[in-house]
Amino acid sequence: MAELDRFQLRPGDSPPPFDLPGVDGRRHQLDEFSGSRLLLVVFSCNHCPYAQAWEGRLIALSKEFGPKGLATVVINPNETEHYPEDRFEGMVARAKEKGYPFPYLRDDSQEVARAYGALVTPHPFLFAPRSSGAGPAAKSMELIFQGKIDDSWEDPKKARHHYLRDALQAALKGEPVPVTTSSVIGCSVKWKEGADG
Repeated sequence: MAELDRFQLRPGDSPPPFDLPGVDGRRHQLDEFSGSRLLLVVFSCNHCPYAQAWEGRLIALSKEFGPKGLATVVINPNETEHYPEDRFEGMVARAKEKGYPFPYLRDDSQEVARAYGALVTPHPFLFAPRSSGAGPAAKSMELIFQGKIDDSWEDPKKARHHYLRDALQAALKGEPVPVTTSSVIGCSVKWKEGADG
C-alpha cells in the first residue's frame, strides 16, 4: 500500500501534459481530452495481477460514464526488459482481446509517469474542469480524485467502498467528491535501471 504522503499530485493540481503513442497507431496528447467533462488518467499495464483484476471494472466504468462526458486514458510506463508482457505488441494484443473502449498508451521514457507521480499499477487520477475555466485547456482542469478504484481488488462483489465510481457520480452532479484521496494498491511501477520514479 502506497502512503498518501508519497503522492506527487494533490487535489487542485493540473494534469501534466503528455504526447504518447497508442495501440491504435495514433499519438495522443492531453489537450485532445481536456474538453471533456471529466478526464480519467490511469497508469496500468498488462502483467500485474492487480491491474488485471481491476481491468474489467475499469472497462465497465469507462463504458458507463463515457456517454456522460468521461474521457479515459490508460498509460503503460513499465520497463519491458524484465517485463516483456508489457511490450507495445503485447499492449496491442490485450487491448484488442479485452475490447478496450479507451486509448492505451505507451510511456516508454517513463517521463509522464514521473510527472504524475504514478506509484503502482493501477493508479487512477480523475480531473475535472476548474470552476473558473481560466487558462489553456489543460491548465483549466484540476485533480479531484486519486486512489483505488474500490476496496476489493480480488472480488468486486465484496467491494464496500467504490471510490472512483462515487467520485465520478458526484463530479457529474456538480457535487463535492466524497473522498478525494485514497491509498493505492497494486504492483509497483517497473522503473528502468537507475530510475526510481
